[in-house]
Amino acid sequence: MITHDNLVLNMEALRKRWRWASDDVLLHVLPLYHFHGLGVALHGALNAKSKVIMHKKFNPERVWKTIEEEKITMFMGVPTLYFRMVEAWNKMDKKPDISSMRVFISGSVPLSEKLFYEFKKITGHRILERYGMTEAGMITSNPYEQDQRIPKSVGYALDGCEIKIVNSGGSDAKPNEVGDVYIRGNNVFKGYWRMPKKTKESFVDGWFATGDMGYMDKTGRLFLVGRSNDMIISGGYNVYPKEVEYVIEENDCVLEAAVLGVDDEDFGERVEAVVRLKKPGCIDEKSLLEFTRNKLAHYKCPKKIYIVDEIPKNTMGKIVIDDIKKLIKEGRIA
Repeated sequence: MITHDNLVLNMEALRKRWRWASDDVLLHVLPLYHFHGLGVALHGALNAKSKVIMHKKFNPERVWKTIEEEKITMFMGVPTLYFRMVEAWNKMDKKPDISSMRVFISGSVPLSEKLFYEFKKITGHRILERYGMTEAGMITSNPYEQDQRIPKSVGYALDGCEIKIVNSGGSDAKPNEVGDVYIRGNNVFKGYWRMPKKTKESFVDGWFATGDMGYMDKTGRLFLVGRSNDMIISGGYNVYPKEVEYVIEENDCVLEAAVLGVDDEDFGERVEAVVRLKKPGCIDEKSLLEFTRNKLAHYKCPKKIYIVDEIPKNTMGKIVIDDIKKLIKEGRIA
């Protein structure tokens, strides 16, 4: 149950943080049935009284062309879109003029450090990553100033929102200690429609339990490590999939990775990974496993890595772990 105040106050916080003005021109390529496309992009533009140019379907070449022709100043996407835009840029003989661009924004799925710096290298822009969810709209954002945006972080709480990290013991976590992300503020919804039990379970002393896990540094900057129900417990140790994925993606041959927990009689769960390469045959499983062993504690290292042509995703570019597990179980990934 999302109120008008939730929406309006959240958009005002974004307008202030992103310096969104009436003379901005937003290029909108996201689906309107998702909060990213409706509640952030479209509502944000309407609130700021700025112009919106909408594409029914995402096409990276058309995006670059439109930025140049329509003097676009703002663009919002998910990492999958930005990756395809990088590919398209590298294939263009004549690079587009994007001098009108003010800010590229990313959300819905964590942005890899590799893509962050690759996009910066070719465009001169550091993508601004933020964090939100349907129940609370936008929660955090990296600073508007480019030199203050860093990869792997979703930034600081927006005006009107508070964040705290709760450790496994139920106490407030120390700086850099991983725990559950709790939020409260004028952006948080009033509860789930006709689901009083779920609503009651989701709030603790006025704080909403997001289901995400992360940590904050001493300055209050938030870093996410994954969903609490995605955490892998192997041999009694906690393994956060995102940490392992970041390490695998450091390899120059790797395009993207998905890490999952698989039932194991000995360890309870074992860590496995599905990897998509930049070029077929660039690296083999044995070499990739060795690469992770040199960078991770032994219990975090994948016991098996599957090299695949595509990793299952939904329409917003989120990797669907259940689909991966199903394909492995059926022997369609081996």
